[in-house]
Amino acid sequence: MVVDTAHGVLTADDEQRLLVPGVGVAPPAENALALMRASAGGLAQPVPGDCDVVFLALHGGTGEDGTIQGLLDLADLAYTGSGHMGSAVAMDKDLSKRLMVAAGIPTPDWLMCPVDAAEVEARLGFPVVVKPNRQGSTVGLSVVRSADGLASAIERAEAHDAEVMVEAFVAGREITVGVLDGQALAVGEIVLPADGVFDYEDKYQGIVREVFPADLPQALADQAQTLALRAHQALKLGDYSRADFRLDAAGQLWCLELNTLPGMTANSLMPQSAAASGIAFPQLCERLCRLALDRKARRQR
Repeated sequence: MVVDTAHGVLTADDEQRLLVPGVGVAPPAENALALMRASAGGLAQPVPGDCDVVFLALHGGTGEDGTIQGLLDLADLAYTGSGHMGSAVAMDKDLSKRLMVAAGIPTPDWLMCPVDAAEVEARLGFPVVVKPNRQGSTVGLSVVRSADGLASAIERAEAHDAEVMVEAFVAGREITVGVLDGQALAVGEIVLPADGVFDYEDKYQGIVREVFPADLPQALADQAQTLALRAHQALKLGDYSRADFRLDAAGQLWCLELNTLPGMTANSLMPQSAAASGIAFPQLCERLCRLALDRKARRQR
C-alpha cells in the first residue's frame, strides 16, 4: 500500500500519475501545498494496523521533523528511520548544531534571526548562508555575498519557516557520509558547480557529479566517517542517516547537517554510499525494514 501525506491512500492509478520522471526546478509553493492538504484526505485515512513496516520516503516539513514518526509511534507501527525525538532534533538546525558543538564536532558558526548586517559582519563575515531553520532539500536557501543582499535573503527564508539561520559560508569541497546500523559507510563527494553551492535545482536536476568513494587521503576519509558517526549519536538518531560536510582548503571538515530520511532512490547519495560499501540497493532496503521491525520489538519488551 502507498500512502501520500497530502492525498491519503493511493490507488494504483493515483500512484502511476504521481510517478513523474523528474523533480521540478523549484519546490512547490507553501500555499499550494496547504491547499492540497486541505482538499485531500491526507493522513485522515490511517495506515492499516496489520502492515509489517512503514517505509518512509519523505523529506522536510512534517515528514522529517518527528510529526509523522510520533503518529506512527502512537499507532504502534514499525517504520524506517529515526524516532520522533531524533527526527525533530536533526530538523532543527540551531538545536542540532548546539549538540554538535557540545560533542566537539566542528560546525560552521551561526546566528539566529533577527540579526542586522553589522552583527553578521562582525561575528561571521561575508559571505554567509541564509536558510530556514527547519526545512530540507535546501529549500529557501541563499548564499549572501555582501550586506546588501541580507534582508532579501532572510525574507525569502521566512517564507518557509518563522525561524531563520545565518551561517558562516565555508568554501571548499562537499563531502557526504552515510551511517547504517551504527556503522559509517563509504565517503562520497558532490562535485559542486562553479558558484560552490549545492542548491535545490542542483540536487534534483542532475547538474552535479557525485563520486563514491571520494578521492580523499585515507586518514581524512576515516575522520569523516568518525565525525558522521559521532554526530549521528549526538543527535540520538536511529537506524540510518546521512551527514553532510564541507572540507575547507586547510583540510578541516565542517559538519553542516544530518539528514534523518535521506533520498532513497537507487541513485540517491545514501544508496550510493551503501553501494560503495558493498551493500546493494535491494539489500539496503531490506536491512532498513528489518531494523525497523527490530526496533519495534525492543520497544514492546
